[in-house]
Amino acid sequence: MGFYSGRVSFIRYRVLGAPPSQFGPKQLEKLEAHAIGKQRVASGDGVEAGWLAGDDILDTEFDLAKNIINDTLHWALRIDVQKLPTDLLRAYARIELKALSANNPSGFPSARQKREAREIARERLELEAKDGRYLRRKAYPLLWDRLSNELLIGTTGYNVLQRVFPLFKETFGHSLEPLGAGQKAYLQAEKRNQTRSLDGIRLSSFVPDLSIQEVDWLPESTTPDFLGNEFLLWLWYVLDADSDTLALPDKSEVVAMLARSLVLECPRGKTGRESIRSEGPAQLPEARRAIRTGKLPRQAGLTLVRHGQQYEFTLQAETLAVTGARLPKSEEEDPRARLDERASQLRQLVETLDLLYEAFGRRRLSPDWSQELARLQKWLQRDDRRFSSAG
Repeated sequence: MGFYSGRVSFIRYRVLGAPPSQFGPKQLEKLEAHAIGKQRVASGDGVEAGWLAGDDILDTEFDLAKNIINDTLHWALRIDVQKLPTDLLRAYARIELKALSANNPSGFPSARQKREAREIARERLELEAKDGRYLRRKAYPLLWDRLSNELLIGTTGYNVLQRVFPLFKETFGHSLEPLGAGQKAYLQAEKRNQTRSLDGIRLSSFVPDLSIQEVDWLPESTTPDFLGNEFLLWLWYVLDADSDTLALPDKSEVVAMLARSLVLECPRGKTGRESIRSEGPAQLPEARRAIRTGKLPRQAGLTLVRHGQQYEFTLQAETLAVTGARLPKSEEEDPRARLDERASQLRQLVETLDLLYEAFGRRRLSPDWSQELARLQKWLQRDDRRFSSAG
């Protein structure tokens, strides 16, 4: 059931406008009115999108107990696409072309006959498709947390997100704002009255004498999403040079570790991309060499422990998207209590990630950042035996 079982992946959006005082029948009626199959006409590209209740690919029975859990509204988007098989299209066209050109004196088909054969073959396939045999259905979970007024979408696929935005607004009357690294930095800085410090902010020069004016993977970004790349490198530095326990702005602590995977890329687009998989990828010599040449983390596996709860997931730097998150196993015996606890665990994961990112933001926008950057540069260039051997 989407976010309420197994590992979870999501990208976060802020819902613009006040959330409802509580989720209830009104929201379920709106979802039902825009359920898959309720549209009179599919979109111009032949793709049909609509809401699901979430139990399976055909479930459109929305229910208070199933779809509203601990101040969250949980449902799914289904996208139906007619995908005509190209190999069958070619086969039908070959058969038709053979029949059309059978009496040609030259023994070869004309250009007109080739076009006609393709048209007949497509018409035959489209006729067959009316019974749904070539229809591809796929569902993507969504979770609207009323307390944070955020929408978690269980995919980062651009084509899927483009279906969510208009349908969500048509259903609930609210627009969505992405909560990537740049926008999240602005929102957090706004609470601290530090937004001026973000005006015109540039990527830090972690490698001395290497100034980068534009990040290759963010050529037209209007927000400083490169702060997500800086965040992961800063976290790497703190965990290695200082401690694996970090103090958070709410006075709590988190134990953090870079684990399982690390993706590094040159922000100038010159020395390529490097993917490393290991229990401790940040400790490998190839990872150290990559950041010494100016590459930045674009994705990293993280393990976080806060308030006795452990979370394992992969974080995408620029979007702050979470993939493959493993949540703590519930010890509740009552099924409903387990669902309520799961919602709380999701909130704590998001909250812990936000607090850790804010801890970085406070240092990044403080007057002492130049000193912190100097220490990071020194750490980056140091000759450490742990990184000198291939083992």
